[in-house]
Amino acid sequence: MAKGPGADQGKADEPTQLAREIEETRDRLAGTIDELLYRAHPKTIVSREVADIKGFFVNPATGEPRTENILKIAGGVVGVIALFMLVRKVAR
Repeated sequence: MAKGPGADQGKADEPTQLAREIEETRDRLAGTIDELLYRAHPKTIVSREVADIKGFFVNPATGEPRTENILKIAGGVVGVIALFMLVRKVAR
């Protein structure tokens, strides 16, 4: 089997290429860890939840309140208060 002039060059590049791949992998992992730390930060979680709740009560496209959802929640609160008052009255 005859070796060409570039055969030895390929072996010399392997450690350099491997080191470059390791460095790229390390950089990707560092970026992934940073992203996970950001997502798991309590302030980030709170802001995400607040945005979800606002999205439930306000239409994000128009900025107008979603009256059907507001009325559902208000009705539930009134119902729970009425139930507590009824239980309290019966318990006397």
